[in-house]
Amino acid sequence: MDFSLSPENIAYRDAVRAIIEANVTPEVIDRMHTTGTFASPELNRALGREGYLERAVPGMGKGDPIELWILFHELEKAGAPYDGLAVAIMIAGVVHAVGTDEQKARIIPSITSGESMVGMGYSEADFGSDVASIKTRAVRDGDEWVINGAKMWTTMAHEADWIILLTRTDPDLPKHKGLTMFIMAADTPGISVDAVHTMGTERTNATYYDDVRVGDDAVLGGVNEGWRTMTVALAFERGVMGGSNAAVPLLRHFHDWAAPTGVLDGPVARERMARAVIDETVAQLLTQRSAWIAASGGLPGLEGSMTKVFATEAYQRISGWFSQLAGPAGLLQFHEPGAAGEGFVEYDARHVPVVTIYGGTSEINRNNIAERHLRLPKARR
Repeated sequence: MDFSLSPENIAYRDAVRAIIEANVTPEVIDRMHTTGTFASPELNRALGREGYLERAVPGMGKGDPIELWILFHELEKAGAPYDGLAVAIMIAGVVHAVGTDEQKARIIPSITSGESMVGMGYSEADFGSDVASIKTRAVRDGDEWVINGAKMWTTMAHEADWIILLTRTDPDLPKHKGLTMFIMAADTPGISVDAVHTMGTERTNATYYDDVRVGDDAVLGGVNEGWRTMTVALAFERGVMGGSNAAVPLLRHFHDWAAPTGVLDGPVARERMARAVIDETVAQLLTQRSAWIAASGGLPGLEGSMTKVFATEAYQRISGWFSQLAGPAGLLQFHEPGAAGEGFVEYDARHVPVVTIYGGTSEINRNNIAERHLRLPKARR
């Protein structure tokens, strides 16, 4: 089996790398970790100008499907601030899949140009991963919908031009049936944003919706069809839009520190690095499979769950190994003299706990794998 890239793929990869090299400077990386905003307007616009973002939108990409994987793999390997971009491209794919022609014309170009970010309003403080139990309500009032409620973990809401928002529109239907997804301008009156700074330096947000009024043109995927719309988004998110090779830059930072300090001379360090390379290679292949399905118009829900479980838990193992090998130097942060991996060993140790939670916990993804792949019953004690 030949996994080598075609000459066209290599040309695309090299062009993406050149844009990353020109735009992802040490100052941009430092700004990402200082502000907690994992997005770079300069990088996004540069990619948008070349048409590379449009090529990456699931289901509408103009290039070979592998380009979806190439783009995010290169961003991830470089440690670029790509989280906001990944969310935006994912939502562009959702709009392309279930949106109206008017929504596609109004929303997608603003994303593929690199100008617009998107905040995702799914989770609520009292429910977390039990998204179907949300309480945020949307009530019909004449030709409009009036929305009231609150969301938690609305990452990028403070920079977003669009908010995608899951609401309950029919409380009398079963909880998965009475949901409706909306997509609206982030400056719609009644929306407010409060910062939530995390242990891993990322900024996320709590968002509040007080008598927010939108029309039917904001309904994404149909009234009471919100669960179906969200499953499209989750299928793209899990194992497709980056996050599956997060240990690659950590591996590079650790190696560049460990080699001159002598840490790499030990057999345990070499063994751990070899295992890390193997795990990241497996994660890469799993991601390529998910990306191919998504870019070919499919929904890699099951395959995405497999990718996410393996890749995120591998990242946690690798971060733990490198922290142990670094010893006290692994506790030093960015800009502190002697910090292992220029502080990235310490940063990844703080960042890594959440990766098995966001985008669907490992437990939820394992249930998905058990039911859809192993054909185990849904009933659980």
